[in-house]
Amino acid sequence: MKDYREILVWQRSHALTLEIYRGTQLFPKEELFGLTSQMRRAAASIPANIAEGCGRDGDAELKRFLNIALGSACELDYFILLAAELGYLSAKQSKPVATEIYEIRRMRGSFIKKLKA
Repeated sequence: MKDYREILVWQRSHALTLEIYRGTQLFPKEELFGLTSQMRRAAASIPANIAEGCGRDGDAELKRFLNIALGSACELDYFILLAAELGYLSAKQSKPVATEIYEIRRMRGSFIKKLKA
């Protein structure tokens, strides 16, 4: 069992989740149960799956949950694009978030390679 709080990709994805929660606070009220909720769930799913994988038995289970986290990161990446095109996020807001999602995805891949070694 690994302590997920010590894993850098978890730390970065947790910080991203906090940023998504803050960033969606000003979305239109009619999006509360739509895009706002979807973005928050996808963002929170990334560190939650990393944490769950760390609590499972062995690296194979951790890898499986890291792959689920990747799916959530890709989903969030799309929601950022959608929010920007709908005018809910400016380019100044969406570009750094999209860059951070890409970096988290890259780090997750590196972590899986490290598990295989």
